[in-house]
Amino acid sequence: MSKTIIITGTSSGIGFVLAEYFGKKGHKVYGLSRKHTESLHFRSIPTDVTDNDAVQHAVAEVLKTETKIDVLINNAGMGMVGAVEDSSKEDILKLFNLNLVGAVQMMSAVMPKMRENQFGQIINVSSIGSEMGLPFRGFYSASKSALDKVTEAMRYEVYPWNIHVCSLHLGDIKTNIAENRVRTKVSEPYKNVFDKVYALMNSHVGNGTEPLEVAEYVDQLLAKNKWKAHYYFGKFGQKIGVPLKWILPQGTYENLMKKYNKLA
Repeated sequence: MSKTIIITGTSSGIGFVLAEYFGKKGHKVYGLSRKHTESLHFRSIPTDVTDNDAVQHAVAEVLKTETKIDVLINNAGMGMVGAVEDSSKEDILKLFNLNLVGAVQMMSAVMPKMRENQFGQIINVSSIGSEMGLPFRGFYSASKSALDKVTEAMRYEVYPWNIHVCSLHLGDIKTNIAENRVRTKVSEPYKNVFDKVYALMNSHVGNGTEPLEVAEYVDQLLAKNKWKAHYYFGKFGQKIGVPLKWILPQGTYENLMKKYNKLA
């Protein structure tokens, strides 16, 4: 059955692949990103999701031709690298404004129609890194962790209307995220170690999972009748970091993370 699907961050990377994938499968797909994107398989609506007026306008535009919104995939987001000490208030607020506030504004905009139709599926694209404070990505981890907690809270609030919400925690996916992430000023004390970690970070992305595999996984999720709060998708070496954090002593876990990130 054809679904009406809204996906944010569709100008490139995972969002573009998701939008094309579901459009080719016969769903009505609307891609929201800051710039217009040409595609035969989905309709692009230029939207800055941090601007609530623009979000409301985009959803109203969808509802001019659709009677329902079945699925929202909150994929728009940005990365940020640098030491906690060196991060500016402006960079931190910009990151949270997109990764958290933008996602919340999108959910708030689609909720009335989902509630009216007594059905909806919302996937908030998170990160395996939201489960731990990653070195030199502390605020990225924090922004995605905040989105996870909002997702958990919302599950309680919207279940009476048969609306399902989950966090999809991704490992490294082969995209151009390195070109779009914010890189804060790195002060002298951190420079040598940061350069090592940054090179490793980019190599992990370069060897990451193909975006099409994410689309296929999301397709499987949408077919489920019930959702867990959290799903983890990526290479085993990254996914295993989550349960290890739950079961290992903190010191042991930190030593493993230092080795993984070439800090020790």
